[in-house]
Amino acid sequence: MKTAWLGAVLAPAFLFCCCGAAQAFRPFDGTDAAVVETNKVEIELGPAEYLKEGPVRTLFAPSARFNYGFAPGWEAVVEGKLAHGLMGDMRGSSLVENGAFLKGVLREGGLQDKSGPSIATEFGILLPGIRDERGTGASLAGILSQRWEWATVHLNVAASLTRQQHADLFVGAIVEGPHDWPLRPVTEIFYERDFGAVQTRSALIGAIYQVREDLAFDFGLRGARINQRPAAEIRAGLTFSFAAR
Repeated sequence: MKTAWLGAVLAPAFLFCCCGAAQAFRPFDGTDAAVVETNKVEIELGPAEYLKEGPVRTLFAPSARFNYGFAPGWEAVVEGKLAHGLMGDMRGSSLVENGAFLKGVLREGGLQDKSGPSIATEFGILLPGIRDERGTGASLAGILSQRWEWATVHLNVAASLTRQQHADLFVGAIVEGPHDWPLRPVTEIFYERDFGAVQTRSALIGAIYQVREDLAFDFGLRGARINQRPAAEIRAGLTFSFAAR
């Protein structure tokens, strides 16, 4: 049911996409200090992604993030993932990592073609899942981005109240290759501490292929340690934008 609904929304959106700046922030866990232009929609889509965490294997198909520029310097965000368990008692589908957020640029800088760092904030509600992730939480993040000719760096710090009512801290850094390269290498490292007793250390390497201004493809390989359990993930997807008319 959820798959059919997402397909119904995404298919016409892709067919009607037109010019708009789609700066892919897939395949990362963090984000950048930029928002979509006013009256534009940007969709970050992962058609099928695979996660192995210890003995548990999960397919995310699809994962999606919808960004709408509702005012200059501000966007509204809705996101979620349809997860499919691939092993024994873990089989079945659930809707997870749902959230609704507002993101705003506090200082225009290099990402807005001005001098100095770009600074943004993102805050919102962590929504309950379906067949998983009961409860509601909240999140507040600060993002700083700096662009040079040879690289772009994004720093993320976020504090959350999880759906299980635990405090959570996320600190991460993203490094992209030269912005003018159509195919640019990327990497991300982050540390996350859920004070309900979960620690995550993660590293990702990958690439973003900027096909044109309003369309980009991405690929990433992620390795992590979640407490003492190893995790590995394959991410691949696309980001596209279009005018909301």
